Amino acid sequence: MSEKVIKLSSPITAHGETLSELSLRVPTPADARKIKSLPYVMNADESVNLNVDVCAKYVELLAQIPPSSIEQLAMTDLNALCWEVAGFFMSSESGASTS
Repeated sequence: MSEKVIKLSSPITAHGETLSELSLRVPTPADARKIKSLPYVMNADESVNLNVDVCAKYVELLAQIPPSSIEQLAMTDLNALCWEVAGFFMSSESGASTS
């Protein structure tokens, strides 16, 4: 899978265009090195806490939208996008080797 399309509950504007969905491409190791952080933190009890600031940076990069567009997102959309980003790192869709 090369991208994941997320429908937004409220449209946003990016690059002068109104968007009702965002396409997130699969992140690469180069993307993670550029951002210098994973979008989540694993706790001792193996629960996951999302890092919203880092997730937003991944959404900007993967969806190719400016930071001002992130600020327009409905909170439910930001939450959904953050979990989608984290999912790329926690599933086989990331392209990571399982061996």
